[in-house]
Amino acid sequence: MNPPRATAEGHIDFLVATPKAATASEAARVQPHGPRAAAHDAFSRLPERLEPDPAALWEGAWTQVRLGEGVLVFDDTVLDKPYARKIELVGRHRSGKHHAAVQGIDLVSLVWRDGDRTVPCDYRICHDAKQATKNDHFRAMADAAGQRGFAPECVLFGGWYSSLEDLKHLRDKGWRWLTRLKPNRLVNEDGQGLRPLSRTETAAGGTEVWLKGYGPVKVFKVAAPDGGIAHWATGDLSMTGLRRRQLAEYSWTIGTYHRGIKQHAEAEKCQSRSATAQRNHIGMALRAFLRLDCHFFRTGVSWAQAKDSIIWDAVRAYLANPFIRLSTA
Repeated sequence: MNPPRATAEGHIDFLVATPKAATASEAARVQPHGPRAAAHDAFSRLPERLEPDPAALWEGAWTQVRLGEGVLVFDDTVLDKPYARKIELVGRHRSGKHHAAVQGIDLVSLVWRDGDRTVPCDYRICHDAKQATKNDHFRAMADAAGQRGFAPECVLFGGWYSSLEDLKHLRDKGWRWLTRLKPNRLVNEDGQGLRPLSRTETAAGGTEVWLKGYGPVKVFKVAAPDGGIAHWATGDLSMTGLRRRQLAEYSWTIGTYHRGIKQHAEAEKCQSRSATAQRNHIGMALRAFLRLDCHFFRTGVSWAQAKDSIIWDAVRAYLANPFIRLSTA
């Protein structure tokens, strides 16, 4: 039996290079000429025959991280599919980009951050909340990270993942955490009884309070970009205001990562209808981004410039031997 001509490695290379839609037709058009060149059908079958597995991302990521250093950052994003009508996994999800519920695929991400690099380590696709919610995926990825040997300095995540069950899950693992709480979360300050965070006075360097259902936490009130007040909380009672500020900056970098996988790894540009094909495409897009990020760390060439350089080389080759001319007939 002949080996398949279209492979995951080849498709990842295609995602790194292509500036256009990541379709099977486009992948077939740009294949190097030769007897083993993969045709359109080979690329159509590729995402259908592979078994979706988020662990494939970790096989490349584990060499890029230091398990006992850095922080872990969780968040989710919506891969926009505004015109999808028959694509599986597509649903209505709240989007921070659009500030509204939009049609797309909900991707929950875990990245490792050390101040210099942001390395994707795991992901889940949240489709059927009856089977697994985003919080279920959050805890599953935290467990997987623990099994892989991570001992992070802190775990950072948005307010969506700040339920009591999530916070206790991290505490049971012995991990420090930092998140944002809603202003109506009930806390007890100095034995004065339960009251909402919004009515609690906090010192500039943070104040220790008792979070209902959890225990002692340290809270910080910070001016938010929209003019409101953000309530940050941590299970690390020794955390200083300066350290909170540094970690908060780390937590925002996952937004840059999400923009990167959409703009430079074509994560949103799969037109296949089946859930299997969509899952495999997203997984290969994240692995393509990992290659771009490793190249950036090694050479200093940005993700966008690395992709543009491929186009520049093609334009240079054409200018050296242009073949599109006016007819002389």
